[in-house]
Amino acid sequence: MKSDTPEELNTDPADQEISRLIDEVMSSSPTDDKYRQKMQRRKEVQDQRIAKAISEKGLIIVNTGHGKGKTTAALGMVLRSLGHGHKVAIVQFIKGAWEPAEKRAFSHWENQLEFHAMGEGFTWETQDRDRDLDKAAAAWEKSLEFIQNPDFKLVLLDEINIALKLGYLQVEEVLAGLAQKPLDKHVILTGRGAPPALIEKADLVTEMTLVKHPFRDQGVKAQAGIEY
Repeated sequence: MKSDTPEELNTDPADQEISRLIDEVMSSSPTDDKYRQKMQRRKEVQDQRIAKAISEKGLIIVNTGHGKGKTTAALGMVLRSLGHGHKVAIVQFIKGAWEPAEKRAFSHWENQLEFHAMGEGFTWETQDRDRDLDKAAAAWEKSLEFIQNPDFKLVLLDEINIALKLGYLQVEEVLAGLAQKPLDKHVILTGRGAPPALIEKADLVTEMTLVKHPFRDQGVKAQAGIEY
């Protein structure tokens, strides 16, 4: 049986028209006039969508999946928020045994950024479930402080999805906490295995797909500047 592609599953009429216009341009060699006509129509469709969009909303953002880049993508949003002068908080749930290079890099924004690495490393390193549970509970308590604090525009909960997957936290508890955030606050939750209830609640969900990985495929260890 043929599986549906993301384009086929998309039922938004505007997206479908934009996809059709792109396909028509890519599958032929239109004259300059035809190309301009199609791109003008694409601009009209996009402008109409933007005109209907609401101006601002605090988002719940989930980066999940087995592929690399979940935290890296979230840190890009952190950097963007800092550039706009916003206050940002980062709470790391699993990482923490290492001194992250990101923490040193972001030290330039010490007046805007709160950074708390509250884990003790990967679960196979700690080998102490009770201690891991205590650390996750403490990290969630700290996270709630930032979620509820209106002074912080963006809160990154790094690897919290792992804590949920391992049962260190309950998804109902996290959803209840997210419901307490101010309307204009953004919260990013990273880590593989995001639970369905969190995905359903989120406004933006990105799944990183693993295609190739140097450690799995070539036995290359984690490298400074790439993994940490």
